[in-house]
Amino acid sequence: MSIDGTYDDANIFAKILRGEIPSARVYEDDHLLAFMDVFPQSRGHTLVISKHSKARNLLDAEPEVLEKLILGVQRVSRAVRAALKPDGIVVTQFNGAPAGQTIFHLHFHIIPRWIDAPVRPHAAGTMADATELADLAKQIAAMIS
Repeated sequence: MSIDGTYDDANIFAKILRGEIPSARVYEDDHLLAFMDVFPQSRGHTLVISKHSKARNLLDAEPEVLEKLILGVQRVSRAVRAALKPDGIVVTQFNGAPAGQTIFHLHFHIIPRWIDAPVRPHAAGTMADATELADLAKQIAAMIS
């Protein structure tokens, strides 16, 4: 899919927001939802999505949505750091398929990094264990302030 296009209400994140698909939820408020990536690049890989915007990517997003979303990304990143004690954290966001975007609903990735642990490819590999994701979600959620 290109960088431009029409929002698809059938995308997986829209389905998660509607409760049609389960997720290991980390944090939720009136504006955003944070949950564990089922194809994590590292242990603790968390996604943060807008609950109300129909933006497909950063370029489509309304400024007021971005403000609330990036503050949520910071809040969840701090909780990931406190819960998992990584050596670093990558925060990333893709715009268009050529840039690596696979789900066309505005979202940010929070990817904990450890010096001696390689990162898996984006949106590849096998699905993570649901019980492990639920446990990680609880650990991170306990650190949200």
